[in-house]
Amino acid sequence: MTTARIDEAAETLIIAGAGQRPATAELVGPRARVAARITGGGKTWKATFPLRASRWGGAELPLPTGDYDIRVSGVELDAPEITPQVLAGVRIAVEGNIARIAAPVDPAYETAEGQSTLEGRYVAHPGGTENAVFFESFYGRSVGCNPQAIDRALSAQAPDVVRYWSVVDLSVAVPEGAIAVVEGSPEWWRARAAARLLIVNDWLRRRFARKPGQKVLQTWHGTPLKRLALHRPGFDPRRMAAVVKESRRWDVLLAQNTYSERILRKAYAFLGRPIWVEGYPRDDSLVTGDAAAIRAALGIADGERVLLYAPTWRDDRSEMVDFVDPEALAGQTDSVVLVRGHSRTIHTDRDRSGARVIDVTGYPETSQLLLAADALITDYSSVMFDFSVTGKPMYFLVPDLEHYRGALRGFYFDLEARAPGPLVHSQDELVSALADVTHEKVYAERYTAWRAQFNSRDDGHAAERVVARILDQGYVTR
Repeated sequence: MTTARIDEAAETLIIAGAGQRPATAELVGPRARVAARITGGGKTWKATFPLRASRWGGAELPLPTGDYDIRVSGVELDAPEITPQVLAGVRIAVEGNIARIAAPVDPAYETAEGQSTLEGRYVAHPGGTENAVFFESFYGRSVGCNPQAIDRALSAQAPDVVRYWSVVDLSVAVPEGAIAVVEGSPEWWRARAAARLLIVNDWLRRRFARKPGQKVLQTWHGTPLKRLALHRPGFDPRRMAAVVKESRRWDVLLAQNTYSERILRKAYAFLGRPIWVEGYPRDDSLVTGDAAAIRAALGIADGERVLLYAPTWRDDRSEMVDFVDPEALAGQTDSVVLVRGHSRTIHTDRDRSGARVIDVTGYPETSQLLLAADALITDYSSVMFDFSVTGKPMYFLVPDLEHYRGALRGFYFDLEARAPGPLVHSQDELVSALADVTHEKVYAERYTAWRAQFNSRDDGHAAERVVARILDQGYVTR
């Protein structure tokens, strides 16, 4: 017989049982796992699971939300149950061999009535009352991309500005000095209403209404190869109306280059308002960062070849594509393989594992991974326009090229004709391309032209320039 209980003082989950002490016990979730401390033996035993964990050498943080298998070796759990409790920065419930971990939002606010109450307060708030910035990156699933780089520069140039970060749960680490607000909580609604400036890299949601005195800086999240918004294939009046409604919420749009400026203005009908072409703040670290320190944090030994596999998401599937066997690729190329799933697959997929494979989907900053990698393997992801800042080799694994280009999205230009690296259609072709010692010479001319068009402003100072504009416009004050 097994039992489950919460130790509130120690902020742990305890599973206890009778009989021989188990060898191992783990909580295994889609993006995290923690091992228990096992004590006792003989007549009884106890497995104590922490509800916080450290990843990538950072501080201990609450576990990400999700369902966790309770795995106790050699023990059949007797379906213990714990009703939802909030502690250690999570809301936890136990049902049989599953621990359900959610964000620490009072369940009363998750009901239709609770959300209606909070939205009512939000609508009534006068808005723009606080010299603060409300940041959100990829719907709060991560703290990174352009908003994080701007946060870093803003905290240096205007340290008195309050910085709120929208997060899905408290497993998402926010920058030093910033305040985490969990999406849907009363604090989140209040911060979004009170901040004078919102800086986001994707669509605003949850019945957003720009308040008098508020400004919205939309940084977007990549130079586009694939068609966006109004340019997507197929005529869909509801989508078109939603695009126009969304873009009218933005005051300023950020573009990496003039190519993006032209496309984004048309794709989002962003007419009569400014687009700042300043390079991408998220790429500053590709010029100024320390690759050795990032590799060390990832546990990669000196001298290892590092391949980063970072495909984009697909409109017709919720998980990351499985065109690469990362463990086999590591063996075939004598490399460490980093696997970076798209932000849209963080909560619909699980980490990849294997010898010399590190799943870095949950790693905070993509730019640091680009800096650490010796080569990039991607497909149609905008990461190609960031990685080219480094000048390091790129490979394009595109077995579904015709389907993606013809049926799913379509492209703004011919990737086959202009890509600064080979397009391959299988893992075997990829391995052969990675072994080709003439690669850089063959693609040198294309690479130079690519960087001239897409990276001319990526000089390591984009965030500084954006913050200077923010302060000059008076969106917030020092």
